[in-house]
Amino acid sequence: MPKFMVIPRDNPGYFDAFSPQEMQAVVEQYHAWGQRLAAEGRMTLGHKLRDGHAKVLRKESDGLRVTDGPYAETKEVIGGFWIIEADDLADAVAVIDGCPHLEEGRGSLEVREIEVMD
Repeated sequence: MPKFMVIPRDNPGYFDAFSPQEMQAVVEQYHAWGQRLAAEGRMTLGHKLRDGHAKVLRKESDGLRVTDGPYAETKEVIGGFWIIEADDLADAVAVIDGCPHLEEGRGSLEVREIEVMD
């Protein structure tokens, strides 16, 4: 069965005003969603990316340029990833429908099929 990467793009600052109890409720929503997909045999892997700990690499004429990232001024920040299994792209969209990340204001999801390279 084809695999797809689901990339959540977060709206920076969305959760800043949440209390610890509100954040725990959000974490539980994501956990329940992931457990449901795993029980259905659809999710094979998923992880949150650590906030604020990244480097951006670019090859330039004088060598490798390494800068801090991701940048706070961006409109969206990649917050993690999930790997799911689906019959095709339309099925993948149906599988991820209901993801807590799609709630108003949290962000967006990008879904792309993983191309297996031999």
